[in-house]
Amino acid sequence: MPTPADAAVVTLLRKTGLLTDAQIEQALATDRSDGTGLVAVIVRLGLAREEELLQKLAPTLGMTYTALEKAEPEAEAVQKLAARAVYQYHVMPIRLAGGVLTVAASDPFNVAMTDGLRLAAGGPVRITLSTAAAIEKASRKHYGVGAETVERMIEDGRYELDTTEATISKLDLNDMGQEASIVRFVNQIIAEADRQGATDIHFEPMEEELRIRYRIDGVLHKVDVPLQLNRLKAAILSRLKVMANLDIAEKRMPLDGRIGIRLGGQDIDIRVSTMPTVYGESISLRLLQKSDNFVRLKDLGMATREHHLIEKIIHRPNGICLVTGPTGSGKTTSLYAFLHEINTMDVRILTVEDPIEYEMGGINQVLVRQDIGLTFARVLRSFLRQDPDIIMVGEIRDAETAEIAINASLTGHLVFSTLHTNDAAGAFARLIDMGVEPFLVASAVAAVMAQRLVRRLCPHCRRTEALDMTLWNNAVPPPSYQVYAAVGCEKCTQTGYRGRRGIFELLNMHDAVESLVINRRSANEIKAAAVASGMRTLRDDGWDKIFAGTTTVEEVMLATEDNE
Repeated sequence: MPTPADAAVVTLLRKTGLLTDAQIEQALATDRSDGTGLVAVIVRLGLAREEELLQKLAPTLGMTYTALEKAEPEAEAVQKLAARAVYQYHVMPIRLAGGVLTVAASDPFNVAMTDGLRLAAGGPVRITLSTAAAIEKASRKHYGVGAETVERMIEDGRYELDTTEATISKLDLNDMGQEASIVRFVNQIIAEADRQGATDIHFEPMEEELRIRYRIDGVLHKVDVPLQLNRLKAAILSRLKVMANLDIAEKRMPLDGRIGIRLGGQDIDIRVSTMPTVYGESISLRLLQKSDNFVRLKDLGMATREHHLIEKIIHRPNGICLVTGPTGSGKTTSLYAFLHEINTMDVRILTVEDPIEYEMGGINQVLVRQDIGLTFARVLRSFLRQDPDIIMVGEIRDAETAEIAINASLTGHLVFSTLHTNDAAGAFARLIDMGVEPFLVASAVAAVMAQRLVRRLCPHCRRTEALDMTLWNNAVPPPSYQVYAAVGCEKCTQTGYRGRRGIFELLNMHDAVESLVINRRSANEIKAAAVASGMRTLRDDGWDKIFAGTTTVEEVMLATEDNE
């Protein structure tokens, strides 16, 4: 039996002209015991678009609609309403005029909201409608991630002394339980990082603040957090150390640990590193997906020629394939893409890594532990007695590891590894400098792939611009005189970019290169011979992605400036 309130709601929804009677009944019949608002239910069921529905509802309710993404809330209004009320009612204060606080809300049918806001603000409140996503984004920006949690802790007074070196014990933190404020705040920071696609979180104590930054698409972004957070920094840093099973009493030495969590149905492994600084311990978290969510070979973004070549190389019975590039260039991701392609029941794959960045089913992964003498070289020697078909070495760091890896590739094993060199040709000189004989390098190395990561243009806001011909050094004309530039919009959080893409340089070993390596010729000569045989450089591949609209000229030039 519909209530009088339901009858009024039905009348209002009919006036919008967006819903049929059957759709209105369907929305009203949906279970909302979890506190979900009627507008959110209508949107979730796909009965109407939220923005259009609110715009139609506003005049029938005697309200206005505000495009919050285009409106800048006044500082005075933000200060008027506590974070707890903002997050409890899912609203955002916009302006304060004549003693009346205007608040954006997405659920006009929440009858208790206006009274609650009036009490929280200590005065009259006027409601304007806006979308839930816009309200959430604005509240994070102006109040900070986890603002209501920080506010509650400050009011509680439990952490009032955290501006000093005083800390709480491991026992105290554990006794707080999973719903305790400090636990919830740390979880909110990690969850928000995962939501934004961050690879790293940095907690950096400064003189007057605890700065938190996310690394997204290779670029650091400061996280909006409450100003009072500095008072809680000792508790937050201690909580992180407890989660990583680290000694919270040890503040003088760097420490390393791990945290395993589950977010949104995905297992996430977090590497934790602490470092003592002037104003306290700086803690860095590296977020690693543990699930089978690996980048596939076809998704790396290789051009057709390089893709076909690498497919042949990774199916060889022996030889060594090296991936080179600086830290953070995606080398490990590429190696796992190779392994995923050839990981079958009839192949035995062993890997030695420091650390193990991804857990892959069907392969045997060994973690290097320098503290007990379990080095790359020692594990590799043991591998040769384990009947492997394929071996992956996380990184060749020294002569001993290089020599064993080379010998393994010459005795019937396919070996994958990484090196830190600027380009593909530089890998040969690096191995020879480590003490490996040139003839062994020439015989063992099947291919070297250099790579970099460039940010991908946001497809929603990119725009075309004229190519700067001073940057085009090739003899042939460019395929187009138009390229794309980054702009910035709501979809890409005003950066102009979303995600990253690899650019590649694949040097396939052949007679001319082999001869140059044996004769210890320079990397430039080896590169010239490879290019003459058809190798495309990192910048060549970058230009292809520029003209395809994948990235910008600036991104490619920055990524390849040490390669030209």
